[in-house]
Amino acid sequence: MFFVFIGCVSVIENVPAAGRLQPALVHGLAVAVMVAVMDKISGSHFNPPFTIAIYLCGGMELMMVGPYLVSQMIGGVLGAGMAKIMTPAERYKNATGAAFDVVQSDSQLSGAVFAEVAMTCLVTMVVLLVAVNNKTKTPLAPFLVGCTVIINILAGGDVSGTCLNPARAFGPAVMANYWSYHWVYWVGPIGGGLVAAALLRLILGDNKLRVVMK
Repeated sequence: MFFVFIGCVSVIENVPAAGRLQPALVHGLAVAVMVAVMDKISGSHFNPPFTIAIYLCGGMELMMVGPYLVSQMIGGVLGAGMAKIMTPAERYKNATGAAFDVVQSDSQLSGAVFAEVAMTCLVTMVVLLVAVNNKTKTPLAPFLVGCTVIINILAGGDVSGTCLNPARAFGPAVMANYWSYHWVYWVGPIGGGLVAAALLRLILGDNKLRVVMK
């Protein structure tokens, strides 16, 4: 809820001169802070692809996956609602409520879907390596995950909006009733999360995590 709230506000209230820098820093720093303070409580997923990938890599029980995903969707809607209450109506409308509106035509689809797959794969791979894989776990996890979010947004913001998180897309879409090409922000991130889990299971994971080449 708080991650989506602060992320949406950063987009709605973005200073034009700042370009992608303002939302990139806000999203990345918000992730870093929330991961640091919530890790020992919930594992700090906040993102359906993270939850799915962590489960596939043995980091959580199957019975918890459903409740986590539902909680993330509810949090996304509540956070987007908080952003709508806080921001002026005109700015909210101009920013489409911080919903993802970068993709405007079918000609952009292939690039946007690939961007979401690739960038979500990168950030999910980092999450798995710093939080699940025993060989590479590190106390620097919040910093590393936050930095990965920042560089992804700076690199790919103009291609797809750099969603990486269906909950971050779903909440603003509900509040602003904006559903154009919304499926991109489910298919891309979930696909990227699955690729990241496969990379850990097949190549990058330690002997306990890998299913081949032990």
